[in-house]
Amino acid sequence: MMAGTVRVVLAPAYVLHQTPWRDSSRIYEVMTREHGRLSLFARGVRGPKARLAGLLQPFAPLLVSYSLRGEAGNLATAEAQPLPTELPTLAPERLMSAFYLSELVLKLTLRHDPQPEIYDHYDRAVRSLRAGAPLARELRLFEKRLLDSLGYGLDLRVAGVAEGASAGLGYHGAGASPTTLRSLEEERLHEASELEEARVLLKRALTNCLEGRVLKTRQVAEELREMRGRE
Repeated sequence: MMAGTVRVVLAPAYVLHQTPWRDSSRIYEVMTREHGRLSLFARGVRGPKARLAGLLQPFAPLLVSYSLRGEAGNLATAEAQPLPTELPTLAPERLMSAFYLSELVLKLTLRHDPQPEIYDHYDRAVRSLRAGAPLARELRLFEKRLLDSLGYGLDLRVAGVAEGASAGLGYHGAGASPTTLRSLEEERLHEASELEEARVLLKRALTNCLEGRVLKTRQVAEELREMRGRE
């Protein structure tokens, strides 16, 4: 528990989640670069006259000022981060993937635990999704980097594994070939087969880290795939 009130000015941050609170306010779950994940109460941010309503949106790099006493804080103000060029708009078909990144950060980080490396990975991934980078590749790279930063990185060394080994035999029981493991370690995934094997490998690793907690975005994505398959 923190002693006294801590005031922070213009901290780089992203909104991960928001919940309505009372008549005109919201509770924001934000990821700050230097202070970790926080819950912030923001008063008067709902309604047509709310000055910050249009600014406090997911996937927008912000600078937030707040006071913190105990577990939760009070948002004082926020502004957009100054950027050399305007960020491209996030395409609608990429929104679910971006929410997936946010949910991973929400579920796998602790409040008040500074994780600047994870903030940087998230920032990099969101900007790449906005810029139209290959979707599957960006998701796999973020998953790998997140696991590494959390201390649950995979041992991707392929020493002692025959180069011609069948992908079905796998590595650590995950069904990934030596070629895929090397590509993932070097972050140069490009082939469809490598991306699929990496997806399975990383999904299993993340599932272990989640310890039974369900990712709603993953659940929705799987339901949508099933619906499309029945059409």
